[in-house]
Formats: sequence, structure tokens, C-alpha cells
Amino acid sequence: MPFARRPLSPARRRAAQALAATGAVALLLTGCGSSGSSSSSGSSSGSSVSGSPAAEAAGGGKRTVKDATGKAVEIPAEPKRIVTLTQEDLDAVLALGLKPVGITNGQGLAEPPAYLKDKVKGVPVVGNLLQPVMDKVIAAKPDLILAGDMQDEQMLKQLREITPATLVTMAPTDDWKLAFRGIGNAVNKLDQANKVITEYEGKATKAGGELGRNKGAAVSIVRWNPTGPSWMEKKQFASGVALDMGLARPAAQDKDGNAHSPALSLEKLNEIDGDWLFLSTLTDDGRSALKDVQSKPAYQELGAVKNNHAVTVDGSVWSTRGGPLAAEAVIGDIGKALGSAS
Repeated sequence: MPFARRPLSPARRRAAQALAATGAVALLLTGCGSSGSSSSSGSSSGSSVSGSPAAEAAGGGKRTVKDATGKAVEIPAEPKRIVTLTQEDLDAVLALGLKPVGITNGQGLAEPPAYLKDKVKGVPVVGNLLQPVMDKVIAAKPDLILAGDMQDEQMLKQLREITPATLVTMAPTDDWKLAFRGIGNAVNKLDQANKVITEYEGKATKAGGELGRNKGAAVSIVRWNPTGPSWMEKKQFASGVALDMGLARPAAQDKDGNAHSPALSLEKLNEIDGDWLFLSTLTDDGRSALKDVQSKPAYQELGAVKNNHAVTVDGSVWSTRGGPLAAEAVIGDIGKALGSAS
């Protein structure tokens, strides 16, 4: 998997600005479909759909939503057979109490992400992240496909031949809360999605307040690649969770955006320093590169390393676009590290 895929590299982020102007907020704009659509109240955008309670009870009816590209898509009012093509879609669906009938492997993995594995036992894997095997998708008999931030128009065309109810659920620069609300609306659980986010925000605030002398600490969030480390900007998923907990970022990393820095050389390794340093990898080559550098003076001289404040975390959680279950995992990792050292 190309390193720069998620979060966005600065170059790709600039290229995505036009699409980002539409964003997952389009998924919150819902119109009436045919034959008894169901209600979707509680949206901050004020959208709603009227319909027949009898049709809802029968699981029938259709709704029309706009996906993250602004495309109007007719979908089942109550989808029963959902296939997710990214771990963010999977995270969102599971957080809403639904179990998909087909999933893809986690980012940089040949299996589902570890933090979700227990929740998807027995669910068929239909391919790798954003790389579905069409025969396997067909076998899952989906009535709704959640296609994440897929931009491959040829692949989207093939998926829509399997079911027209195929949604691009996030624009490249959407934050995870906006994307999650859009997915919640798509599966007719927007009220529940809003509740999940409110509960998350309460947990983040509470956990941040329990960090003792580490309350408000500056945390460095880094992904180690075969070519060197990259630090994450403030609106990247795990960075946002840290900020929701009341934590700060080191001065060198105090930059808006949801991308990451270019890979740094040893001469610039001081940019990854902070009160605490959270290190993740996504590939075996990245893990090997991190192991190699840990014996070098430039790494050993970092303040966080000297203070035993360098923590290795799961890249399939920390280096992704994120969802509510991943956010809980990040809160747990930060609480365990900083709280135990209070």
C-alpha cells in the first residue's frame, strides 16, 4: 500500500480541495425516495425524510442520499446486507450496532485490524483496503456498499453494477466525525451517530482531566516509514483525539491540516520530540527502520526517549482516518501511558 494514502500527503491534500468542498456533509443531505422512506431526524443540517411506518416496519422502502461526492444515490431505507471497503466504514458500522456481511483487511494488513477482529469473527473478507475482489463482493449479496474515499471511477462502476446502492462515504479531507455522521445517516441511524459522538467527546474530556501532572502535555504523534518518520498534523485523526483530551502538540507539529510531514532525516529528528512520543508503523519495513534508528544517538538524545516517554502504538489505529471505536482505542493508549506516569 502506498505510504501517502492515509492520512493525505500535502500534495494529494491540495489536489483534493475541490472534492473536499462537497465532503461527507453531502451524506447528511437526504431526499425522499420511492415507496415509503424512513425518518432521519436529528441532523444538524436539518435534513429529514418522511415515509410510511408500515414500510419501515417491513424493512422496505427506499431513501435517496447524496454521497460525499454529491452524487444522489437510492439506497434501502433499512439496509440489511452491508459491505464495507475501508476500516473506517467498518468501525462506523460496528459502532452503530450493525454487523456487515463483507469487509476488507485493515490498512497495511493482510487481516482485519486487531482492535476490531473480535467483532468481525466469521465475516467474509472481500479484499484489501479499497481493493475489493468483485467475485467476493458479489457472493456477499450486498444491498449497500460503503466505499470510503474511493476515487477509482472504474472500480466504482463495477461496484454499482453489483448494487447501485454504493456510496463514497468521505471526501479526502473530511474529519472522522463528519464522515461518521454521514455513514450514520446512510444506514438510517443519524440520531445514534450523534449520540455516539457526544459520548466520545465526554470520554475524551474525562480521560484528559485524569492525567495528573501530564494534563495538557505536548504529545508528538509519528508514523515511522521505511524512509524515516513523519509527524501528523493537528487535524489528523489521532491528533484530533489528543486535542479533544486537552493535550497539546509540540511547537514543530502545531500545524493545521489532516496530512503528515514529509519523511524526516536524522538531522531533523528533533521535530518529533515532545513531552511524550507516540510511535506507530504500518509495514514490516517501517518496523525494521524504527528498530534500526533506536540505537542511534539522534534518537537516544530525544527528550521523550531520555524520559522514557516514547510509546509504541498500533499504526492501524493511530495512522488511519479513524472512527469512534478507534478513537476509544487512542484514548485508552494515551490514558494508559500518561495516566500511569502521573
